[in-house]
Amino acid sequence: MWSGHGSVHSSPSQTVISIMAMVSFGRDQSQVSHLQRPPLRLSELPESLCLAHDAADDRKAQAITILDLRGLNDATDYFMIASGTSGAHVRGIGEAILSTLGDQGIWAHHVEGMTTGRWVLLDYVDFIIHIFHPDTRSFYRLERLWSDAPLLDVGGS
Repeated sequence: MWSGHGSVHSSPSQTVISIMAMVSFGRDQSQVSHLQRPPLRLSELPESLCLAHDAADDRKAQAITILDLRGLNDATDYFMIASGTSGAHVRGIGEAILSTLGDQGIWAHHVEGMTTGRWVLLDYVDFIIHIFHPDTRSFYRLERLWSDAPLLDVGGS
C-alpha cells in the first residue's frame, strides 16, 4: 500500500471531480495552440518519467502512451496514460510506480483513486500519470481530449 508523501482522497465522487479539474486545468478549447513539433522520442523524456514507464511496463500495464503537453498546458509537461485489466491491476501499477520513484527520492505531489482502482492519478508536477481501468479509459478518452499533443506510443504488455 502506498505510504509516500502527498495526499490521497478516498471518496470516489471527490476523486472524479478532482481528476477532471486537474485534466482540464489550463485547457481552453477555443484557444488551443496547434504546435507543429516532431513526434516525441523516448530519449527526450525526463529520467523520472522513464522510470515510471518502466515500472508500469514491468507490471504489465497496457497501451502505455505519453503525451507531450509542453506549450499546451500550464499545469504539467507530460501525461503518461496506461491501462490495467482490473481494479487490483490498476492499483498494483500505481503502487509499483510510487515505490520505484520513491526509492529514488521522487515523491508524488498528489495521489488519487488508489482505493477504487478505476482511475489512479499520480501527480509528479512535471508529469501526471493516469492509470485506467479499460472501461474508464474509453469513457474519458484523454488521448482524444489532448489530440493536438505530440505523443509517444510506448506500448506495454
